[in-house]
Amino acid sequence: MLALGNLINAVVQIYIFVLIVNIALTWLIHFGIVNARQKFVQIVGDVTSRLTDPLLRPIRRYVPMIGGLDLSPVILILLLYLIRDLLFEYVIFA
Repeated sequence: MLALGNLINAVVQIYIFVLIVNIALTWLIHFGIVNARQKFVQIVGDVTSRLTDPLLRPIRRYVPMIGGLDLSPVILILLLYLIRDLLFEYVIFA
């Protein structure tokens, strides 16, 4: 059961890393630091968007942008940590 918990923890950590890469890339494109027409940037942006948008979309429906800042990734990260911790507390070590 501990191995399953470690696997879930690794998947959550990788997903959070992909989410942070998506956020950083979006900001870099928005501020003109990275050219959005470069093939590598397009591929990374497409992959990270496809991985993160399905979980961010429902949160964005309920949480409005505040001053042009999208808080849905922060909420998703907090929810992922909460689910992971609850899983460890009640399922893995029960």
